[in-house]
Amino acid sequence: MSRAQAEGVIKKIIREIVQECVRRSHSVSDTLVAFMIKAVVLDPINQFNVDRPLTKQDVRRLTQLCVDRLVDQRSPSVDTIKMQVYFDMNYTSQRELREEHEHLLLAKLSPVVCEITETRAKTHQALDGLYRKIVSYILLRSGMGSPTNLSTVRETTAALRSVFPQSELGTFMSLMKRDKEQQLVELTRIVTGIRLFNKNTGKGGEDVDDLPEILNEALPICSMYIESELGTSRNLAYQYTAILENFQRAGAGARGYIFPPDLLKQALYNVRQHEAFLNIILADVILCAKRVETLQADLHSEMEELKATVQSRAAVPTAQVFPRFTALAKLWSGFQDEMIFLSVLNNMVTSLKSFLASQSQLLPEDQVTDNELLCEWLFPETTANFDKLPFEYKGMCAYTLVKDGSLLPGNPSIGILKHRNKFYIFSSKEAACDFAANPDENIEQLAEIVRRSPELIQLLDLHHQFVCITPYSEVSTESEERLLVKPITMCDSCTQTDTHPVESNIVKSYEWNEWELRRKAIKLANLRRKVTHSMQTNLSHMRRDNVSQVYLPRDTACQTKKEGTSNVPQPQVYLAGLRGGETKTTHFIKTNLTRPADE
Repeated sequence: MSRAQAEGVIKKIIREIVQECVRRSHSVSDTLVAFMIKAVVLDPINQFNVDRPLTKQDVRRLTQLCVDRLVDQRSPSVDTIKMQVYFDMNYTSQRELREEHEHLLLAKLSPVVCEITETRAKTHQALDGLYRKIVSYILLRSGMGSPTNLSTVRETTAALRSVFPQSELGTFMSLMKRDKEQQLVELTRIVTGIRLFNKNTGKGGEDVDDLPEILNEALPICSMYIESELGTSRNLAYQYTAILENFQRAGAGARGYIFPPDLLKQALYNVRQHEAFLNIILADVILCAKRVETLQADLHSEMEELKATVQSRAAVPTAQVFPRFTALAKLWSGFQDEMIFLSVLNNMVTSLKSFLASQSQLLPEDQVTDNELLCEWLFPETTANFDKLPFEYKGMCAYTLVKDGSLLPGNPSIGILKHRNKFYIFSSKEAACDFAANPDENIEQLAEIVRRSPELIQLLDLHHQFVCITPYSEVSTESEERLLVKPITMCDSCTQTDTHPVESNIVKSYEWNEWELRRKAIKLANLRRKVTHSMQTNLSHMRRDNVSQVYLPRDTACQTKKEGTSNVPQPQVYLAGLRGGETKTTHFIKTNLTRPADE
């Protein structure tokens, strides 16, 4: 069977399982069904051979097994798988969520953008309609109000007219489509920054939500809610672990529990998976709080710089204020992203809680007492002041006292049992385990033994249990300090501080000396009475020192592309007959032997 045929068979099986679950009033996703098919096939109990093609009988059996497991509402294992699939399909990072939200927003605004960029308005009425569409786009893109709110529309229109009057629509329509879209984005940021500045100065922005304040209130509530759910899951995990330990010590019928250990293990896996997912979400919430704190500091700093730039002036250069408005808009967009991210995390926590329903019936309140939750074992390797802890019963083994009334010294190296903020040591591991199985009952039995033998009250220092008995002597100060010693659990930790937690702010004009300030004040006061005078006489009229400056000639040179030379032939001319001869007439001959130049 080819790969394409195998994929077709799997898709057909998935479709049949989904339809069967729907008929049984259970809605499941294709991803969950595919995961369940893989789990059923890999389970050796079902005896599916992955090396050979599935027969029709195998397909029917596979479908039935998957449907039975998916519709089982009392299976913690299925709930755990559903929880994992849900988390994988819905959890995403803050960056990916921001990109996805931006993509969805652009998809919703694409019809409005097309109407703005493709319009060919010529009449005054058509231009007014185009301007209103631009205002609606800015409101939808910024997320700071509704286009149906009249006061919000008026405020946004006023802010837009201050940077983009309606008379510039002609220039806008002459641009290319890409340039129009880019200008719409820039106008949205600038108008958003103007509205935020007006809100901060009390001149508008009544309809704009105070996102920093909302986040400051929501983040602690969300963190407390997640920590509460974490505590519930951890307590359930501790209880399941205690029950399973009881099973291992006393068999499956321990304490009359009716559920099998395998089902309890599945429930333990379920709550541990829930705890792991909550830890991931809680870490994201903590990072979200840190980002919000940084955004608030940047927003405050940017707003103060913008106020210093404007300073109640009627006109400010656009090159100075437009970048400030754009920066404010980007910071506000960061707050909006954190709001969306926090809302998604909060919804996920609520949804994850539904996957704990199947195991909630496995743990009645009367099945597990608080003994398992109140017990803690301390060991020398993990406790700093191990040898200074105050032991109950003067360091005697508590279990042997209950068992046969004998006094055997305990061995702290075995381990110290901390129960209800008291510390017990034992003579053997078996004694420690038996006592920890039901410590409250053992302590009560020991109290009955002490009542029958009152001499043990002083011997074992049990005056706190029998308040009517006064000790022979008052407890010394040293004994009181010993009773206040608490165990210190050791762990590896590290801390890191900033190099400069507080930025330096040095004012150069500051003076600590009062007399120096007085001297400067007198100097400034004297300057107000000083006047500069000038006069001109007949001798100085039209006379002054003149200075002129010229540029000195500079050495210049030029260079050709290449250097070349020429060599002309040397002239060689011979004359014959100049000396005369026997005749009176002189005849001479001129012979030119010079070589041609082009040779």
